[in-house]
Amino acid sequence: MKRLLRAMLQAIWRWFVPERSSFYDRGLLALMFALMGIGLMMVASASIKEGPGGDMFYFTKRHLIFLFICIGIGIGTLYLPIERWKEWSGRLLVGALGLLFATLAVGRTVNGAKRWIGFGFFNIQPAELAKLALITFIASYLVRRSDEVRGNFIGFVKPLAVVFMLAFMLLLQPDLGSVVVLFVCTFGLLFIGGAKVIQFIAIIAAGLAALVGLIVFEPYRMRRVTSFLDPWADPFGSGYQLTQSLMAFGRGGLFGQGLGNSVQKLSYLPEAHTDFVFAILGEELGYSGVLAVLFLQLLLAMKALKIGRTALLRSKLYEGYLACGIGIWFSFQTVVNVGAAAGMLPTKGLTLPLVSYGGSSLIAITMAVAILLRIDFERRLDTSHVISREAA
Repeated sequence: MKRLLRAMLQAIWRWFVPERSSFYDRGLLALMFALMGIGLMMVASASIKEGPGGDMFYFTKRHLIFLFICIGIGIGTLYLPIERWKEWSGRLLVGALGLLFATLAVGRTVNGAKRWIGFGFFNIQPAELAKLALITFIASYLVRRSDEVRGNFIGFVKPLAVVFMLAFMLLLQPDLGSVVVLFVCTFGLLFIGGAKVIQFIAIIAAGLAALVGLIVFEPYRMRRVTSFLDPWADPFGSGYQLTQSLMAFGRGGLFGQGLGNSVQKLSYLPEAHTDFVFAILGEELGYSGVLAVLFLQLLLAMKALKIGRTALLRSKLYEGYLACGIGIWFSFQTVVNVGAAAGMLPTKGLTLPLVSYGGSSLIAITMAVAILLRIDFERRLDTSHVISREAA
């Protein structure tokens, strides 16, 4: 029995920490599939009361279809050289702008927001694809204009002008959460690219002033902020969703009520399988389940940042900036989703990466993980070529 257990542990160790001859990061791949599996499980549990026509597994079946689509797209992305992303970064950004414009023109309105374009049985949310397109563009810009970014204020402002164009279209939907993600990713990449700190102070001050203005002059955003500060002041009105989410966490305790035993998902907590799936996870799996998922998300973000740092140290600037941008995106979106569900941040309508229901988010994040795998693959391939030449 001990030998069998030791063999199993060794096999698992070899999978997560492969030998140098392996040309892809199995640990990163395992993290992605683990989070996808947890997401499928929680969507199946949280959406039982949400399906139309009494179909308890309506959203589960759709989520499963999205996962298969994501795996297919991820495999295709994995075969695409990183140099192509650098060459196509401008076209991808223009395409994202076009999709956002099309959303405003012919998009579907759900719960007062026009964020989706309908394609048959599913909808596409261009804002999710715009995040990846922007990161590829900013990474390319930092490589092409590194001296300009570090040397003068104009080089710092130029990429922000691009973000403002995307932000303007997103605010018309409206989608303030995605706007904040775009700005955080851009600021993070500019900081890594060597921009001066004084430039950040000026822009961040202006950005915070604009954010306050957007909140104050839009009634529904103001209600979100006030309900976040004191949700119990109006528990059946503006604070209803947050109070139900907090009750879900409170019922979870240390080990949870058990998978499938959530009460809050039974028509009490709105959007239980999308924006607030983390609250249902906390209720059913408890504090231990919450920590496990947060740990997996942390590992995913750290993997991305480590791949980026390794690429930068090897003077692969575009690959490094791209990977770091993806890591910032993953980590910040996780913080916002978890913070909103736990009452630490205002609700922003952002998904929990690879866990929440939502085809567009799953596709964009799976493509990003595939890009990370490709960056690491090309690095390992270069290393093997160097070793082969030295041996010869």
